[in-house]
Parts: sequence; structure tokens; C-alpha cells
Amino acid sequence: MNFAFADTARPARTVHLAAKADLDSVLSGLGEPAAGHVRASGFTGRVGEMVILPGGEDAIFGTGDALSPFDAGGAPLALPEGTWRIGGMPQGWDPTLLATVLGLGSYQFTRYRAASRQPASFQLPAGADEAEALRIIAGAWFSRDLINTPAGDMLPSHLEAAVRELAEPFGAKVTSITGDDLLKQNYPMIHAVGRASTDAPRLIEMVWGDPSHPRLALVGKGVCFDSGGLNIKGGAGMLLMKKDMGGAANVLGLARIIMDAKLPVHLQVLVPAVENAISGNAFRPGDILSSRKGLTVEIGNTDAEGRLVLGDALARACEDKPDLVIDMATLTGAARIALGPELAPVFTDDDGLAADIEKAARAVDDPVWRMPLWNGYDSQIDGEISDLSNTGAGPMGGCIIAALFLRRFVDTAAWMHFDIYGWNPKSRPGRPSGGEMLAARALWQVLKARYGASNG
Repeated sequence: MNFAFADTARPARTVHLAAKADLDSVLSGLGEPAAGHVRASGFTGRVGEMVILPGGEDAIFGTGDALSPFDAGGAPLALPEGTWRIGGMPQGWDPTLLATVLGLGSYQFTRYRAASRQPASFQLPAGADEAEALRIIAGAWFSRDLINTPAGDMLPSHLEAAVRELAEPFGAKVTSITGDDLLKQNYPMIHAVGRASTDAPRLIEMVWGDPSHPRLALVGKGVCFDSGGLNIKGGAGMLLMKKDMGGAANVLGLARIIMDAKLPVHLQVLVPAVENAISGNAFRPGDILSSRKGLTVEIGNTDAEGRLVLGDALARACEDKPDLVIDMATLTGAARIALGPELAPVFTDDDGLAADIEKAARAVDDPVWRMPLWNGYDSQIDGEISDLSNTGAGPMGGCIIAALFLRRFVDTAAWMHFDIYGWNPKSRPGRPSGGEMLAARALWQVLKARYGASNG
């Protein structure tokens, strides 16, 4: 499925977006008998409430307290099929964000079964930047599709094929270091985590842009399925592990936005793609792994594998002296316990970057929450017979311990780590259940401000 805004020359019905506080004003603008019909229906303006007006040509749709354009995100699959125009929106809403939300709310995953209905089609809201909305929608849909695809169709080789498909229309270059070549080229932790799978581990690299521009490195955890390895997960814990490549899906969706906008950066995307499987050659608890950085790592738990593959990839990213390094990963259950599925924890030692991402997150309703890289815990990841342990000294502060582990492989202060969930456990307006792009829309606002988008 692809999203597009309807031609403004086409006949369209009108949907009036009504906040609770503005309901009387909206009703007076409708006139009688429409206003009387709405009152008689008991319409209060709560989020998602809808009434078709007399004659069936127009509708009124509730946006509650109108805290965000996402309060209108349910409209595409609530309104009858056909073409609609927005008849005004709550005060203070950004029209481009509203346009983006209409696209995000139109998403349906249809790879394995047809959609139960077509979403309503919308003309571009007045004042909206169509190109900007469409590129963000396309990036989010790409990320969602990757995460929603079961591991049987999204193993490392499939993920590499998806990266190559993404790269082609933008002229990006893709290379892949696969299987035992990872050992020859010094990516031992990526190899160790993925070597037990029949689908070979790999480091996928996509490069795009002018080498004279600032280098931006995006690193995404691509654990295409996580059994837990020899520290095997229970059935309930494994059920959603197709989403353990959500970090890779998110950086690839963000990369799509960057390339479409022709952002003046030299973009490097690194995806360590593995399946954490079990066979006779699986890595074991107690094993000592070498790493690209030269640090040795003792394995306390094979289910803490994401930080291992990211360690090698982050070390590679820093070798080219990037201006900024961003990694995204579905890394720890501790992050979910701390903040739940909707808030994306962000770790950085750069206070300016932290302030920028928090401001951007509020502006586009893509929430993040800064978590501490607490130096007092750093010694907990020291190994007993190695440089590092992949699990630390105990169960507390798990997402902080994981972030501190990653920091040992990073050689720049301009680094942000996002421990995302990558999944909506239930549908919310504009955010259907299933795979999700988290924090990437906020990151895009930061990158635009930092590097300046062209007029592409």
C-alpha cells in the first residue's frame, strides 16, 4: 500500500474536527439542522467520536482536548470510504503534522491478508507541506512493514534485500559482510551471535550522500529473531521476537526520510543483522568474545545479545570520525519496565543534543525521555576475567547498564542511544497496533535543524 493525498479538484465531503472546548463554535458554524442533529446524537467531542451530518455528505469528528493532531489519527479508518477535506482544525495544530497523522492513521499491514476496508482519502490540509508529510509517512510505513513481517520472511538475508530495495531509487551504495567474512574483517561479536543460524549473520552497510558533507552514522540493531540463545526465552517471551530488529527498521525508515529530503550529510547506515538461534555452535554463557574494539567480553547471558552486535557496529561507525552517531535498538526489558511502550528512552552525554531531542519530541508528539548514563554504575560492567561483562553485576538499572556497555565502544561525545520498544501493544489514534517507528520523527526534526534540509 502507498499513501497519497487526494486531488483537490476531486469532489470531497467535509469533516469538521471538533475539540470539546470549541464544540459550540463548531456547531454554530454548521447551522441548523446539522447542529441540532449533532446535539441530539449526544456528541460531546471526545476523541474518535463521529457523527455523519444530515444528507450524509459531511461529518463531525471529535478530538477531545485537542492536545495533538494525533487526536484526529483515527479518522482515516472511522470515516466512510471516499474523499474528504478538512473543514478547519483546532487552534494551534500544525497542518503538516496533521497531514502526517492522517497518513500514519491510514496504515494497514496487508502482506498476508487483504484490508477489511480502504481508509478514507484526504485532500492535503490547508497550509501543510505535502512533500514533508509524505516522506515521513513513507518512512514510518517502511519501518512498520519491516517490523510486522514475521521472522520467516525477515531473516538477515531478507533484511539485506530490503535495504538494497530501499537504497536503489536514491542511488545509495549497499555492501554486506557475511558469514565467516565477519571474522576475517574483524567483527567477531556479530559473528558469534549469529553463527548458529542457517541464515548467515552479516553487517549491512548503506552509504549515501556527498563525502564532503558532515558524516552522520545511524546504527540499528537487526536481531531478526531472538530465541534467547542457550539462555532460551519462554514461549511468551519469544512470541514478539520478530520485532527485535525494530532498531534497524527505525534507522532505515529515518534514512529513507533523510535521503528523500536530500539532507546535506554523508550518511552511513550500519545494520548488524543476525538471528540469535540455537545449534551445536551457538555461543555459550561464560564464553569470552573478542570485539572489533579490541575489548574482550564475558557472556553472562546469551539473551543479552543485542549490545554485542551493536558494539562491533558502533566501533566501526566511529572509525570514520562521524559528526554524529545515533543508535536505535529494542535492547532491554528494563526500559519497558521503567517507561512503558510509548516513551523512547534516550541516553547521551551531550546536554545540547538531549535538549534538542526533547524539544523536537514535544513539537511532533514523538515522545522521548532522557535517561542517565550514570558513571557510578560503569564499574558494574567490568569483567572478572575479561574487559567487560555483557550483563553487569546485577539485575537493577538494566537499561542504564546496557547503555554504559555500548558507550565503551563509542569514541565521540556526539552520540545518542535509543532503547525503543518498536511496537504498539494496542491501537491508539494514528498508531495502530503492531510495529512502530519511535523517536525517529523527533530525530528528523533535530537533524533538519542541525544540518539544514535542501529543497529536494
